[in-house]
Amino acid sequence: MDSENRLGVFLRARRELARPEEFGIPGGGQRRVAGLRREEVAMLAGMSADYYVRLEQGRDKHPSEQVVEALARVFALDEEGIAHLRELARPTARRKRATRRPERVAPGLLRLMDSWPNTPALVLGRHMDVLAANPLATAVNSCSAEGVNMVRAIFLDPQARACYADWPSIAADTVASLRATAGTDLDDPRLTELVGELTLKSEDFRRLWARHDVRAKTAGVKRFRNPLVGDLTLSYETFTVNGAPGQILIAYHAEQDSADERALALLGMIVAGEVPESTSVPADSDS
Repeated sequence: MDSENRLGVFLRARRELARPEEFGIPGGGQRRVAGLRREEVAMLAGMSADYYVRLEQGRDKHPSEQVVEALARVFALDEEGIAHLRELARPTARRKRATRRPERVAPGLLRLMDSWPNTPALVLGRHMDVLAANPLATAVNSCSAEGVNMVRAIFLDPQARACYADWPSIAADTVASLRATAGTDLDDPRLTELVGELTLKSEDFRRLWARHDVRAKTAGVKRFRNPLVGDLTLSYETFTVNGAPGQILIAYHAEQDSADERALALLGMIVAGEVPESTSVPADSDS
């Protein structure tokens, strides 16, 4: 993961993703690179080609705020991408790594999640390990079972591709979220192990990790293919867990008075043992 030149690796990845046509530069033909050339980035950002080459090669690791903003404009970075670029350009002094204790979910939060029989909820750790999940969350998505690493499951478990209706989008968001969680601390042994394993075993992960997209989990919509109640379209919200750095609580909900809400309620009844698993989706459901 090139820990000595993270800024250069990030810039090179974003340059290779940029499309010359978007800047009025003809693509294809005799171009040897799919994205922008170094001198083209320099021209668009208003700096010398030599200076930009020094940035990519790691010979200059601390660009000014003006340079950061110019590069962010060329690479069309969003707010999270800009914040990540600033962090790479202004790295904090590394402290001696303290031994991290195993991540555990506070008992009060566990009780709260168990009190939500109609709300799928789970807690993810620093490396997207499922630290806790209530029964409905696990019933909605088997990748949400306690003890599962969400990233590993999405890329290596064949059931994940069957579960997520929008698997390519989910996969891209998951990798971007892992990068956002890791920040610039890419020397974390657990992260290094996880990324190394997935880089070797999954071409999809390797391609997405090389993009250097950074996007934290906030809120959104996911579509699940559930074996018990059919397709489910659920919105989700995320919340940071105070007192537990790196932990996030994710809660799902369906649109009110929708077929998805009825299917989710049926799934909750199945989980509670109130109806047999062989019960079909209600006839008025269009899930």
